[in-house]
Amino acid sequence: MAISTSRKLPPGTTAPAGSLSRALLALVPLLVSVAALAFGFVYLRDLQTTAAATTPQLVTVVLAIIWGVGGMVLLFTTANFFVEQLPVQWTRRLQPMIFVGPAILMLIWALALPTVRTAIFSLFDADSVNFVGLQNFLGVFTDPNMLIVFRNNLMWMVFGTTFTVSVGLLIAVLADRSRFETLAKALIFLPMAISFVGAGVIWNFVYAVKPVDAPQIGLLNSIVVSLGGQPQAWTAFFQPWNNLFLIVIVIWLQTGYSMVLFSAAIKGISSEVLEAARVDGANEVQIFFQIIIPMIKGTIITVSTTIVIFTLKIFDVVIVMTGGQYGSSVIATEFYRQYFTYNNNGYGSAIAIVLFIAVIPVMVYNLRQFAQREAF
Repeated sequence: MAISTSRKLPPGTTAPAGSLSRALLALVPLLVSVAALAFGFVYLRDLQTTAAATTPQLVTVVLAIIWGVGGMVLLFTTANFFVEQLPVQWTRRLQPMIFVGPAILMLIWALALPTVRTAIFSLFDADSVNFVGLQNFLGVFTDPNMLIVFRNNLMWMVFGTTFTVSVGLLIAVLADRSRFETLAKALIFLPMAISFVGAGVIWNFVYAVKPVDAPQIGLLNSIVVSLGGQPQAWTAFFQPWNNLFLIVIVIWLQTGYSMVLFSAAIKGISSEVLEAARVDGANEVQIFFQIIIPMIKGTIITVSTTIVIFTLKIFDVVIVMTGGQYGSSVIATEFYRQYFTYNNNGYGSAIAIVLFIAVIPVMVYNLRQFAQREAF
């Protein structure tokens, strides 16, 4: 909301005495809106816990939507009105916070506070009663099972990132030269519309195995049997290489993402530069490695770091395909197992903090790349 120019004061002058009284009066509706939001939260919580049997769920949902959306609109309106009644210099300082303040509060409530809470729990025992210091973290880095987990995450990072970036870049270059560019990119990008859980269900059918004397419903085993081979439990045997069969799923899902970014970056390369290289006698391979790759280096770094972050946090595919069994557990699934299955709050929290710390350097580097506008 624009600030009225009539409220601007000459430098060195003080605000009129009436502005303070207006601000105090404007504070009343702000406090009322905050109280209404708090009352609505308590009412909906009690309604869901004590009157769930008598109140239709649809009514509760509608009330929650009205309270959430309407309450936020009311809070913003009253807060903005209050700030506009303050002296001009304070209005200029505080009004931007009215716009970004709710988002910051939500981030603090949903991300920062749970992180601090998890860090505190990681210093206590399984029941979050006795203080054990760094004992949980010592166990994380000395437990043989956790070493297998770290190895699996390393495989996800190396193979998942390398093949996703390489295949996406190759398809982007080839598709840009095809007459069926739009159709090819649409088909390759299509898996991005599938959830990770849905992709896990689909690939469960691909890797499904039946006894030797039974018809094979899994696509991969059907092909193997038709060629005279024996059906295999691809996601259970061949440890630790069975992780590669899970990594294939993420490559299938994320190749379209990397392809779109690489295609946009390649289209941003000046055609005059490519034509000049061809006139000078460079072949397509030389153009690719000596011109295209250096000119989209920022995009390659950005996509690579994004995929690395994703593979560090991988959870859905593993929990759907194997449940973390057969030597396929990763950090996220091990945290889930320790915290929610074994109720080991301290150890599970320590695993979560280790994952959080591992993601931070890559995330910071990725944000710096965006800030420097090196992505395209």
